[in-house]
Amino acid sequence: MSIRIPATAIGLLFATGAAAQVTISQQESPWYTDAQAHIAELEAVQPNTDRAKNVILFVADGNGIGTNYATRLWVGQQTGGMGDDHVLPQETFPNVALVKTYTTNGQTPDSAPTASAMNTGIKSRNGTINIDDAGAYDSCDAAANAGLTTFSEIVSDMGKSVGIVTTARITHATPAAVYSRTANRDWEDDTQLPENCAQKDIALQMADAISAGTIDFAMGGGRQHFLPNGITDDEGKEGRRVDDRNLVEEIKANGWQYVWNDETARAADLSQPVLGLFEASHMKYEHDRTGEPSLAEMTEMAITNLSQNEDGYYLEIESGRVDHANHAGNLHRTVTDGAAFADAIAMALSMVDTAETLIIVTADHSHAVNFNGYCGRGTPITGLCYEVDDQGHEHTDTPSMALDGKPYTVAGYLNGAGSILHQEEGANDWSGSRPDLTQEEATDPDYLQQALLPMPSETHSGEDVAVMSTGPWSHLFRGVIEQNLIFHVMLKAVTAE
Repeated sequence: MSIRIPATAIGLLFATGAAAQVTISQQESPWYTDAQAHIAELEAVQPNTDRAKNVILFVADGNGIGTNYATRLWVGQQTGGMGDDHVLPQETFPNVALVKTYTTNGQTPDSAPTASAMNTGIKSRNGTINIDDAGAYDSCDAAANAGLTTFSEIVSDMGKSVGIVTTARITHATPAAVYSRTANRDWEDDTQLPENCAQKDIALQMADAISAGTIDFAMGGGRQHFLPNGITDDEGKEGRRVDDRNLVEEIKANGWQYVWNDETARAADLSQPVLGLFEASHMKYEHDRTGEPSLAEMTEMAITNLSQNEDGYYLEIESGRVDHANHAGNLHRTVTDGAAFADAIAMALSMVDTAETLIIVTADHSHAVNFNGYCGRGTPITGLCYEVDDQGHEHTDTPSMALDGKPYTVAGYLNGAGSILHQEEGANDWSGSRPDLTQEEATDPDYLQQALLPMPSETHSGEDVAVMSTGPWSHLFRGVIEQNLIFHVMLKAVTAE
């Protein structure tokens, strides 16, 4: 028999240990029982304070909490569910924190100092990689006089191997933070490097790191920065270097294998060092990918190669094009690259022992993406917002309307190429109105989400991102943290007594 007790008395009963007298009417609900089961799982989690043999840092560039949310719904809906109750591999990790991404001079950061913070343990200024604030942006002397020690150098000195995997150019900001120091993130080759500059370009620094034994495996894009101008690569694209150095040949002379497409990558001997450069610039979006290995396949190859070292390894894996699709205002390619990122995490989890491997999943910064309206469950995340069914669970088939009498998409951007404002040629004023979209138009892979402010490229956001982690010392990720703390957790994990 149920006992009806006033709400004011229930708290007293729980507080005095008399809660057993209360019959909780909802206790048979799956929502209730699932939550109780999850509480039990959380109670069973114990901190792992052993020394980490391996560290894997996953960074989906620009994968803020909003972008992660969109990817979750996309993946869940592609598997036939409503999406919001789907769980991505990284969302199973027991330790989570919010990360402040500001830099020493930027409320809104770029990828260079944010990646630096994770690889050096201190914050620095926008546009620079692994340079202390004592070194000025765009200053040739900065790298020589204010360069910082990287996590890869620390663990390499401990005898560990170091690997880099990215879908961006391997000389781009996030992967470059593993091995380079530069006062300008755009100095990827020597074409923009000032004459007689005290620092080397980023591609040349990577070749030097390979020669020094600091890097043992590398895959990504950016082939053009390693080849001299006048030399064409395997896909007919020209190199950019003006110093006449062919860095690919120099790296091969160090005993490395060179691969440039999925076929040559599959044929590589993973018992030996591998350099993979799969595009002249960035690798293709996952939606458009042909002739290139996926992020999960590159992750598998990297772990297979690096695991041969009995002393362990540090591996940074970047899903770089999540950021680029956000910049373009193209949510479809954002979430399909986000799904590829989740596949890479699942691949790593299937290959490593998290008792000895610290896995960290995070983003360097967020984007100006947001979500509109009161949409019913199951509404396609890249499409129009459908109304809530007041009597059911799944959405109705009626699009929600704004006051202009037109439907709107679930997601939009505050700024970007999809702006509804347009400027007539020769005019000073901007004007515009929203088109009357159909669901077919909105869910087209090439559709650019509607935006407000007209910008050639959508901007980053300064809001917090998440860090999700499992493995040794991952319990230190809790609360709201500064981004540079990520380095210190990695350092603690590999040096713990």
